[in-house]
Amino acid sequence: QVQLVESGGGLVQPGGSLTLSCAASGSIFSINAMAWYRQAPGKQRELVAVINSGGTTNYVDSVKGRFTISRDNAKNTVHLQLNSLKPEDTAVYYCNARKFGYVTRDYWGQGTQVTVSS
Repeated sequence: QVQLVESGGGLVQPGGSLTLSCAASGSIFSINAMAWYRQAPGKQRELVAVINSGGTTNYVDSVKGRFTISRDNAKNTVHLQLNSLKPEDTAVYYCNARKFGYVTRDYWGQGTQVTVSS
């Protein structure tokens, strides 16, 4: 099992920045990819950024050039740096861990609210 706890969300003005953190515990040494998703009320959960076991990253087009996902293995944490924030970035952001195998398993944090408003 993997336990994920997000932190770092809050209220920020448009153009501002936030850093989200996800602390992982449990079976953290298995093959996996880590990702950040977000979900606004009434909308589907959206993949925002992913980093795989080889360090390859990918981002949804709407955040490219503004968000950066990184992983600090020494601290068992994943971060999402959010820059140049826009009101449309407002959502609950969730940390995700995916284990690949015969079946794919996903683990989720509780979410952290990001609100971008003036």
